[in-house]
Amino acid sequence: MVHINVLKKFMCVLVVILIALTVCLWKETRGSYYVPLKNDGTQVHRALDKWNLLKSQGLLHEAAGEMGQMPKALPNNQNKVKGITSGAVEKSRKAAEHVKVWDKDSSSRNLIPRLQKVRKNYLSMNKYNVTYNGKMNAAKLSPEQLLCRLRDRVNVTMIRGSDGPFNSSEWQHYLPDKSLNETVGRLGRCAVVSSAGSLKSSHLGPEIDSHDAVLRFNGAPVKGFQEDRVVLVVSFQLVTVEEQQFLKDALYNTGILIVWDPAPYHAEIHEWYRKPDYKFFEAYKSYRIRHPEQPFYILNPKMQWQLWDILQENSLEHIQPNPPSSGMLGIVIMMTLCDEVDVYEFLPSKRQTDICHYYQKFHDHACTMGAYHPLLFEKNLVKHLNQGTDEDIYTHGKVTLPGFRNVHC
Repeated sequence: MVHINVLKKFMCVLVVILIALTVCLWKETRGSYYVPLKNDGTQVHRALDKWNLLKSQGLLHEAAGEMGQMPKALPNNQNKVKGITSGAVEKSRKAAEHVKVWDKDSSSRNLIPRLQKVRKNYLSMNKYNVTYNGKMNAAKLSPEQLLCRLRDRVNVTMIRGSDGPFNSSEWQHYLPDKSLNETVGRLGRCAVVSSAGSLKSSHLGPEIDSHDAVLRFNGAPVKGFQEDRVVLVVSFQLVTVEEQQFLKDALYNTGILIVWDPAPYHAEIHEWYRKPDYKFFEAYKSYRIRHPEQPFYILNPKMQWQLWDILQENSLEHIQPNPPSSGMLGIVIMMTLCDEVDVYEFLPSKRQTDICHYYQKFHDHACTMGAYHPLLFEKNLVKHLNQGTDEDIYTHGKVTLPGFRNVHC
């Protein structure tokens, strides 16, 4: 009998605890998911508008990523609220998902605190002595106007034997005889493929393969693309860092190579030659001795700052006083060579991830938003120029840009 009474008391206490937990959970659910309505339903519309705005600016995803979770969906029994049918809620949710693409008006406020601090540090350092005195977004240019400025003011050239101090007899043995334009000829549709982690399992291979030429970056594997005309843009670091095995790895023995190195702001070639940011000239010569038939170009350093000036002109705030990224340089190079350029995962798709490269397991939010390079502002410009659809960006991370020869000013 004593055991029965104890058991009854225990069951009563358990029931009370369960009821209390149920009430707390109900209050939490109500506070989290229900929207208090007036009879006209305006507060629901405001809430949905705010949701769409956050989604379009990438802020909702950013906030959720910082907290380690994504926002929860509305429970099924709460989809019908004061005249708002479940169909309307679902439609609004799909609309919010549809516009979750890069916002061309993104600013440093979109950066996480760590990257905001990094950006401010680079602004203070000003390693390349940037003395920009031009306008900043004085009048918002149309995509057509911006394309004309890029075409007319960014001179995409490679170092030639006539460029002093490369006009010595020594250098004549190393620099390619033909210009880049002569080597590639006139190209139709081209693909610029980022190294973003979101490319993994994207199944974009056949589509990328259908282009006349494919441009990739740094250590991105090109196995399986040997039948394409491959252009590989490599950075100063890859050529000079011994661990990258640039001189030995067969990865780099296919296609056309272009190397670039940062220079002081609008410096003349001879000034940069005396003091390159990375001492890659000897590695370049060594590679040319081993592979004399492979086209290997050095990007004229003047281009990077011509492009940087246009990025700054079309930004509302000061951008990092560092050269544009390899990705942005590559995009403009291909716009010079091709009739049309499809860029993949430079603007992130629905597969967005903090994995920096599809062939490595390294995570850093800076690979999407930028740290050293003014990547955020580069993406703003590319989004503004996009001639494709938001759906292409969302599903494929694909931006379509015209070649400069098809730009009529």
